[in-house]
Amino acid sequence: MKPNAGLLSVVLALLPACAAAETYRFAVEPSYPPERAEEVYQPLLEYLAMATGHQFELVTSRNYHFYWRDLRRAEPVDFVFEEAHFTDYRANRAQFVPLARMVEPSVYVLLATPDHADRGLDGLVGYRVISMPSPSLGFALVSQMYRNPLSQPELKSEATSWREGVEIVFAGEGEGAVVPRRIAEQYPNLVEVQASQELPGAAVSAAPGVPEDVRTAVREALLKLHEDSAMYEVLVEIGASQFEPAERADYVGSENVLRGFFGYQPLAD
Repeated sequence: MKPNAGLLSVVLALLPACAAAETYRFAVEPSYPPERAEEVYQPLLEYLAMATGHQFELVTSRNYHFYWRDLRRAEPVDFVFEEAHFTDYRANRAQFVPLARMVEPSVYVLLATPDHADRGLDGLVGYRVISMPSPSLGFALVSQMYRNPLSQPELKSEATSWREGVEIVFAGEGEGAVVPRRIAEQYPNLVEVQASQELPGAAVSAAPGVPEDVRTAVREALLKLHEDSAMYEVLVEIGASQFEPAERADYVGSENVLRGFFGYQPLAD
């Protein structure tokens, strides 16, 4: 049978595009349990696939201890979405390139029940403060609020999400919680004891081996994300109104909040 010339030409035209499509590993912080992370981030990965023509595989960790271990070991991933201290650490040691960041800066708030908030930071000394495990940014920043090793709260890294920390307090199993500002604003019945320093918003970074055209396509897709109404819930869930361009210089020095955590090694001079 003589082949259909028109069909053959269509197939041949599609072959380069199919051959160029790749699958990239996209890692996220364990700020949700893995099954919840799938629900939150899968729509984003599907959006990136549609926008770039490539596939993206979500990489999750059981908790921050495992995430920090894998980061120190430089376990291979292609893209990451993470807070400023990890962004800087990964750029310094594995030459990841920040592409786009949340417009909103990262600020964490120490909340307390009203009867423990009156005395400020001292009112929580010796009491239970709930956080995500170290070295999450919230844990690192609340640790900086208490410099005296003899005058500390009981920092309990029991939460499996930032919102769960507040729920633990409401259940009577804690007197305070550290949460992102966006979550703190949703609980007016808890009192803000202190807000952390402000750091650049969480960023999507690319590994140095990712081709430049793919990096550009992902960056452009993220910068347009807020224009897609179907992505509204994704932005709400991660606490962003939109993404903006990120530069390496934005994050220089942010890894300093990791000093003192197990396994941290400062860069050689």
